[in-house]
Amino acid sequence: MSNLTDLPKRILIGRALRSDRLGETLLPKRIALPVFASDPLSSVAYAPGEVLIVLSMAGVSAYHLSPWITVAIVVLMFTVVASYRQNVHAYPSGGGDYEVATTNLGPRAGLTVASALLVDYVMTVAVSISSGIENLGSAVPFVIEHKVLCALAVIAVLTLMNLRGVRESGTIFAIPTYAFVGGVCLMIIWGAVRALVLDAHMRAPTADLTIHAETPGIAGFAMVFLLLRAFSSGCAALTGVEAISNGVPAFRKPKSRNAATTLALMGGLAVVMFVGIITLALTTRVRMAEHPATDLLRDGHPVGPGFIQNPVITQVAAAVFGDGSIPFVFLSAVTALVLFLAANTAYNGFPVLGSILAQDRYLPRQLHTRGDRLAFSNGIVALALFAGLLVYLYGADSTRLLQLYIVGVFVSFTLSQTGMVRHWNRHLATETDPAERRRMIRSRAINTFGAFLTALVLVIVLLTKFTHGAWVAVVGMAVFYLLMTGIRRHYDSVSEELSVAEDPDDQMAAPSRVHSIVLVSKLHKPTLRALSYAKLFRSDTLEALSINVDPAETELLQREWERRDLDVPLRVLDSPYREITRPIVEYVRDVRRHSPCEVVSVYIPEYVVGRWYEHLLHNQSALRLKGRLLFTPGVMVTSVPWQLDSSVRAKNRSRGRRDWSAPGSVRRGQVSAPRRSGEAQRPVGGERSGT
Repeated sequence: MSNLTDLPKRILIGRALRSDRLGETLLPKRIALPVFASDPLSSVAYAPGEVLIVLSMAGVSAYHLSPWITVAIVVLMFTVVASYRQNVHAYPSGGGDYEVATTNLGPRAGLTVASALLVDYVMTVAVSISSGIENLGSAVPFVIEHKVLCALAVIAVLTLMNLRGVRESGTIFAIPTYAFVGGVCLMIIWGAVRALVLDAHMRAPTADLTIHAETPGIAGFAMVFLLLRAFSSGCAALTGVEAISNGVPAFRKPKSRNAATTLALMGGLAVVMFVGIITLALTTRVRMAEHPATDLLRDGHPVGPGFIQNPVITQVAAAVFGDGSIPFVFLSAVTALVLFLAANTAYNGFPVLGSILAQDRYLPRQLHTRGDRLAFSNGIVALALFAGLLVYLYGADSTRLLQLYIVGVFVSFTLSQTGMVRHWNRHLATETDPAERRRMIRSRAINTFGAFLTALVLVIVLLTKFTHGAWVAVVGMAVFYLLMTGIRRHYDSVSEELSVAEDPDDQMAAPSRVHSIVLVSKLHKPTLRALSYAKLFRSDTLEALSINVDPAETELLQREWERRDLDVPLRVLDSPYREITRPIVEYVRDVRRHSPCEVVSVYIPEYVVGRWYEHLLHNQSALRLKGRLLFTPGVMVTSVPWQLDSSVRAKNRSRGRRDWSAPGSVRRGQVSAPRRSGEAQRPVGGERSGT
């Protein structure tokens, strides 16, 4: 089976890397930017549209309030970026928000942050992929007709790319990310030139439509609530900012400085693109609605269900470059591609956080293990499964998924910044250097403002989105929290149970008696080896045990046993229902019941095949029996394998050489004669091969 799966694995993932090559996978800033910042950079493709969609409920007249919402989002972006620059310098180990909250606010706060981030990473993949599918579907009808299938296929491709390693996937992602940034900046510049210099009249494809307001004449508290909801929807532009603080160990040295520089560059680019797209959308008279089929009107009549509402960025590109032009097609293509790749931020954040949580015994230990390409493969696969399930359940609908979004990230923002305030307070209590104190006070002020602002946004998000689907994210966080608490409780109880006492006499004491049982189905070479091996241990009681399923075969076995005059007694158990495992387990338990001080040692002879299809030709009774006996106290199970010729040849092929010997085939002080070409040597020892 190993040989069968190894070739496809090498083709899809690549050859395995040695652990000492981990340093070669570290990222320079130019690669780290698309790897860790593709999510916040790409969110400008859908965040402006979410702002306009919410405002459209009050009619097109409410669009004039979008600049104020944009200013608020820009202030929030700069605040969060400045705050996280303090984080990466203070906590460069890669724990990010989880480490900050755990260290300064306690394990419960840290676990809350971890739960929020895990939910947010899953949401990032689901939203980014779904939004990318919708952008691509505007040009390729097949994609929009099979949204879920295409979204799941993209998740599978991204998973394979990330399993190949962070650096390799980052190099692949860099080109489309930079192409998207360049395309958006070119659109903003050319749009400004056409509007301010050439005095061109740019109109979006929806400029001639009007909006049917769901709540006309909205004012007062209702208008404030609508603005807050639009602001919370636009805050999707901030998702993924925290990923850099979690990925500091993946940067080249000096890690903290490079991470802080990447954060600043990401924040600057995201703000420029977000402001530019919103400005051009208002200039070109883009019209958006939550229910376009009924709320968008042409000549006073609804456009109908056949109308496809393209994203804001696509409509702006059509107005600036011309619908169907080469720059328009280029920007549409790289926008869809970068939205797919935006999920890569989560593919780098989720596995690293999962590894840290596994190390702290909050998640299964398998998540702490690096794969063949030195990536946390189990975490990558787990993220893909969770995101795929979410995409399937919500039909790859980005609008519905966005309602679940950003709750988790603002929980982590708030607790992280609060933790940083306590971090600076603790250090200021002992710091005496004036210059260092001034730096700490400045950092504390930044984190204090960040904590206040992100807490305010969190409240707004919960108030405005809870009934629209955000409750699902809250439930998801609670599930992760309870799950991780349970896992930690299990690991703690196991550790306590297995810990060695100060006086380990009881644990080191030898059993008073050993009752050895050799299982026998036929009298062949594996059976004789198992009998010989069991005799070496000089047990107090040694017997062979066979199950009578076929009376004729059992009688033949007994006659052959007597003819060979074997010095081990053979006991036969009847099995009227032709079961093998149950009679053996019951017999072993009966021995233990009558002699509780005895240890029962069960020897199971097995023969080992070398080809995957040969496994299908043999039953797995030995495997099932071992599984049952493992749960029986006071029972030791020993497999005594016999390697068949096919397993020897498989071992030779896998090692690339033929001069090997199984333990026992070469006696002490002797060397076996070399084999002739094509001649197979049967091993005599007890090492399992070919499995």
